[in-house]
Amino acid sequence: MPMIRARVTADELEARRIAGILEVAFEEDGYPVSVYETVMDGPWVAEILFYDGEPEAVKAEILDKVGSDAFAAPVETDVLEEIDWVAKSLESLKPVRAGQFIVHGSHDRDKIASFDIGIEIEAAQAFGTGHHGTTAGCLEELGRLFKRHHYSSVLDLGTGSGVLAIGMAKLAKARVLATDIDPIATKAATANARLNEVPGLIECVTAAGVHHPRIRARAPFDLIVANILARPLMALAHPISRLMARPGTLVLSGLRVADGPRVLASYRNQGFRLIHRLEREDWLTLTFANTPVDL
Repeated sequence: MPMIRARVTADELEARRIAGILEVAFEEDGYPVSVYETVMDGPWVAEILFYDGEPEAVKAEILDKVGSDAFAAPVETDVLEEIDWVAKSLESLKPVRAGQFIVHGSHDRDKIASFDIGIEIEAAQAFGTGHHGTTAGCLEELGRLFKRHHYSSVLDLGTGSGVLAIGMAKLAKARVLATDIDPIATKAATANARLNEVPGLIECVTAAGVHHPRIRARAPFDLIVANILARPLMALAHPISRLMARPGTLVLSGLRVADGPRVLASYRNQGFRLIHRLEREDWLTLTFANTPVDL
């Protein structure tokens, strides 16, 4: 099925506001939203991709969810050619630094210094390339944590491309159970673990939530990393608390800064204590402990 692209062209502030509205409106659908400058010092575009449908129906769905008066500019829709747009867009992405990690594609393999921890991620239909503020923020925080503590049982919940699991395996030889609701993601994560020469340290499982038999078999976890969206994270607060070892560390991301208070309240109610907060590109990474020990 061809993808349908919906776009609104505006000045930078308005485009960013519109992108935020679209992210909230379609958070549970998982449609990718982006905001970018078309040319230097030119107009900006807020864009959302739908995996199927017809242009007029997509436009109607957007206006139905957000209200026809939400945008000052009209919504434009078109049909994208049936190619792997994720792969195509990643071809031109530059390496991204997150602490001691460098996330890169194969075309930049020879640019990684010997003292950096390179994570090579091939273009694939899975979230988490390291170029998004949530993934980069998580990597930076994991680098900080692993300098202070050894973790023996790790769960990467919502692994996407596997970049966080690969980072932990490379940094500390940690054994990681990496799960995702999307079988395309777990297939990509498995391939990326092999590409980065850590397949023996990472087990990838397709699982919705935290009730898969492999999760139960490997619990309790002394480190859980969940880079997903705010609403699912809030719903998972109690189930995640039951999977944690004591002492245990929990890293949550995929959060806008505005999501922080709601997520904090959900996890404090389960006995977690906030020990570190990191903001990157208006995205938030929160680290909790379930004991009084600082990390």
